[in-house]
Amino acid sequence: MDVRDSNGNELQDGDSVTLIKDLKVKGTSETIKRGTLVKNIRLNGREGEVECNTKQVNGLVLKTEFVKTA
Repeated sequence: MDVRDSNGNELQDGDSVTLIKDLKVKGTSETIKRGTLVKNIRLNGREGEVECNTKQVNGLVLKTEFVKTA
């Protein structure tokens, strides 16, 4: 299964991605801003999703439609 970012580029474990939209994090009052660099993503086996950690939130799941490769 290949996981692709918003531009159609294939994502791999350990890639760095940049957010293309401000995202509110469910369950918290945090908003992760557009342009935030997220390093060392992990593929979780579900199409259209990657797992990552940010400074604000650990164990975050991002939809690939909101990220692009850095």
